[in-house]
Amino acid sequence: MSAVRWAVGGLGVLVGAYGAWLALTRQDLLQLAEVALWLAAGVAVHDVLVAGVVIGASILGRRVLPRPWHAPATFGLVVWGGVSVMAVPVVGRFGARADNPTLLDRPYLATWLALTLLTLAAVAVAGLVRSRRTEA
Repeated sequence: MSAVRWAVGGLGVLVGAYGAWLALTRQDLLQLAEVALWLAAGVAVHDVLVAGVVIGASILGRRVLPRPWHAPATFGLVVWGGVSVMAVPVVGRFGARADNPTLLDRPYLATWLALTLLTLAAVAVAGLVRSRRTEA
């Protein structure tokens, strides 16, 4: 392993340790428990919901889609699924308050839709490129 990799890895460990120290020294126990709950829920939602849907859709896609489209479609589903799970709190406007109009003040639904369309476009381009390569 090169010296640059060790340096970047060491810097990452130091930054992570500093963030953990800040969280432990500046947050109360209830806030830390809520963070742990959110982290655990995120892992559970990913492992149960997103991974299950991606695996099921990939199996179905292998039966329905032509072979060159398998990888792009699976990749697009993985990207879209992960982004969609992360977007649920802001698209649903959970935590929005009338006394703080700057909280959740962006067009999150439009942004999520734009990312969905970009993901579909990338899958379409990759699928077409791969299908043309296999024909040649």
